[in-house]
Amino acid sequence: MKPQTESIPGGNGAGGNGATKSHRAYLQIRSDILACRLLPGTKLNIAALAAELDVSLGAVREALSMLQSESLVRSEPQRGYTVNPVSPKELDDITEARIALETLCLRMSIQRGDLSWETNLVAAWHRLSRLSETEEGKSQHLSETWSQAHGEYHASLVAACDNSWLQRMRATLYEQSERYRRLSLPLGTEPRDVPAEHKAIFDAAIARDADRAVAALEEHLRRTTMILKASPSL
Repeated sequence: MKPQTESIPGGNGAGGNGATKSHRAYLQIRSDILACRLLPGTKLNIAALAAELDVSLGAVREALSMLQSESLVRSEPQRGYTVNPVSPKELDDITEARIALETLCLRMSIQRGDLSWETNLVAAWHRLSRLSETEEGKSQHLSETWSQAHGEYHASLVAACDNSWLQRMRATLYEQSERYRRLSLPLGTEPRDVPAEHKAIFDAAIARDADRAVAALEEHLRRTTMILKASPSL
């Protein structure tokens, strides 16, 4: 796990102040949890994280406190911080909430989307469809490039929904479901045509067929949940 080099809002150079370093630690640990580089149930050693990220112990504690508020880590007396474990119940809850919100956003987006929305959606779909889901030669490792394109594709589908509260909640649920989706690749034991699932949603959205698009999106989300729940590893 290496610190990201992205610019942090409010930063003041390489050194940065305490708040900037806390935010940098927060972003990196959060990224590692969502990408499953830090697996569910992993104990988080504050001193080790501080050394690895080149920040203070206080910066790591502040970062972990922020992550706890997002339900990505948890703190237990005498045990410290651990990455929140996954569970079938939480997966069901996230899936149902995401289906309810994301299908609503999709309906609104299809209804209100203009030519710019269509153009951006076509571009996002085209990029995603040209990428491999897994790293070359590593069938059990999800490609980071594909993951980014995947997030952009789903965001493009609902981009014309102009309700900012719905968009924020949708984005939060997407991120919460991300580590479950990533786990579905190595844990999945049955064949799945993800590009075909994405194309079905895209075709219906471009055709302005909201009912068909919503049905395809719901099936897509439920399939990931079904695959994960079928694995004893969950």
